[in-house]
Amino acid sequence: MTDATVLDTFGRLIEPATFRIERLLPGPAERVWSYLTESDLRREWLASGRMDMAEGSTFELVWHNDELTSPPGKRPAGFSEEHRMRSRIVEANPPHRLAFTWGETGEVSFELRPQGDQVLLTVTHRRITDRAMTLMVGAGWHMHLEILAARLRGTRTEPFWDGWLRLKDEYGRRLPA
Repeated sequence: MTDATVLDTFGRLIEPATFRIERLLPGPAERVWSYLTESDLRREWLASGRMDMAEGSTFELVWHNDELTSPPGKRPAGFSEEHRMRSRIVEANPPHRLAFTWGETGEVSFELRPQGDQVLLTVTHRRITDRAMTLMVGAGWHMHLEILAARLRGTRTEPFWDGWLRLKDEYGRRLPA
């Protein structure tokens, strides 16, 4: 069992192209599951997009990171107001496991394990193409999960882009080159 007092909020590489990050969130698992799968709730911390929970079904994720926090912080050069990505459900086992393709190259899985009145959420992002993408993915999942935790707790976080930039630098120091 993971102890909330020792859970490291930073993700890590578990293989050269596989990043894993965990969060202990207020439960129950069904509530966290709804934030993973329902477009309106997922939009509050990650990206919108209607999902059919059938393996093999396709869907589109639509990011509006400027809308995740108020204020959003200063968006870095090279990022647009909106980003879209096509994906496909690989596995859906409510409310325990969800996996889908990450565009054309990767795959992301979410595992939920009840821990008392909390839920341990484990996010694993596979087939990351290079170090630059690893830093972006690490900072992205970290910041998005900070926002998810804040939504579930009814609290606020730092501006999205400020946090993402800070975390990208920190992951650059923490993750091997």
